[in-house]
Amino acid sequence: MIQYLIYLGVLMLIPIWAQMRVRSTYSRYSEVRNSTGMTGAETARRILDANGLYDVTIREVPGSLTDHYDPRDKSVNLSSDIYHGASIAGTAVAAHEVGHAIQDAKDYTFMRVRSALVPVANLGSNLSYILILAGVFLGMMQLAALGVIFFAAAVLFQLVTLPVEFDASGRALKQIVSLGIVQNSEKKQAKKVLSAAAMTYVAAALVSMMELVRFILMITMSNREE
Repeated sequence: MIQYLIYLGVLMLIPIWAQMRVRSTYSRYSEVRNSTGMTGAETARRILDANGLYDVTIREVPGSLTDHYDPRDKSVNLSSDIYHGASIAGTAVAAHEVGHAIQDAKDYTFMRVRSALVPVANLGSNLSYILILAGVFLGMMQLAALGVIFFAAAVLFQLVTLPVEFDASGRALKQIVSLGIVQNSEKKQAKKVLSAAAMTYVAAALVSMMELVRFILMITMSNREE
């Protein structure tokens, strides 16, 4: 029982730690103004134009750290503080989302795979726990096993997300340096913001894999007891 509680505690602490690191790093470098004075929106437009992506629009969206790229309408969506701010953090985040736009334009393989997995991952996230719990309580291990398969699809989506996010950050750093949006002295700071953000995806994938292993062991042990 104690080991199980420790396990649950670890599962909860990993994503909390990752989120705290992101918010702490973002908060720190959102107070550091970039040397060019370019806002997040201006940074995004500069990189997009430099890569010939004139058809990609930039939009302001509400919330904090709600920034994302939407491949459906080719739009880079930036939260208000990123859109209007001229901080190192804002530059890094805006450039990261444009990194996804560049991936889309270049038909980046992992991005295409992730997009294809979205409906399967959504189905897996919604049904897996229901099937697993129902199967265990009803003694129908085949139903529980089906739930594990659905959950594995969601885990696969998160694993594929990792190279997509790391690649976008790599493209972002390369662009802001080569275009002179940040100076060499600011490169390390921008990299810290990008690395902290990437850790949230690593944490989510790690937690999901731990859960998947737990489900597999649970079903295996139940089958042995029959």
